[in-house]
Amino acid sequence: MKETLRFLQDLSLNNNKEWFDANKDRYLASKAAVETLAGELLSGIRSFDDTIGPLSPKDCTYRIYRDLRFSKDKTPYKTHLGIYINRGGKKSGYSGYYFHVGAKAYGNMIAIGDIWCPPEVLKVIREDIQLGGGDFRKILSEVDPRLMIDERGALKRVPAPFPADSLDATYYKLKAFCLYYAPEDRFITSKDLASRLVDIFKTTKPFLDYINRAIDFVREEKKEYFSSLDF
Repeated sequence: MKETLRFLQDLSLNNNKEWFDANKDRYLASKAAVETLAGELLSGIRSFDDTIGPLSPKDCTYRIYRDLRFSKDKTPYKTHLGIYINRGGKKSGYSGYYFHVGAKAYGNMIAIGDIWCPPEVLKVIREDIQLGGGDFRKILSEVDPRLMIDERGALKRVPAPFPADSLDATYYKLKAFCLYYAPEDRFITSKDLASRLVDIFKTTKPFLDYINRAIDFVREEKKEYFSSLDF
């Protein structure tokens, strides 16, 4: 992954088509390295989470080309390469295991869960936490200690009707349920990167199951609602 990191760092300093075209071989080698890592992660994650199903590396990786249609930033290329492994593939809407290697400006990232939750899913998760008697806190206590819960964008106050004086008040205020860790470059360039990532991901399966259970519940409710309508 060392050469991939170098390519992305150079790209961040030369984010234009002329430089990219002149370094296309480096990009293709980096893309292949990330797809190889994705294959190793798929194999490792399947050993403890069979819900991800028969995905291929291409189901879990992304294009490097940026969508410029609604962005003020017109640089044409992303300066990170990411992998997202979840049930049904990256467009399924289920929470999953994410990793990307990125240039200094963007950084490296390990993340588990959702960076955005629909309001109806948020409501179910909050209700589950309230009714769970501390089980969500226990789940968080057992994840890899380097992971933190992402509180960016959280509400300033606990939303009604949840109790503001609860031990879970911090979690009621969240607008997304995501664990993250930003590893240093030396972690990314280690020879056993895949196994180190799998070890971290394995500790988060109960957390991921908790979030995906809420997503399943909401989807089932919607299915029942629409099937009950008489058109």
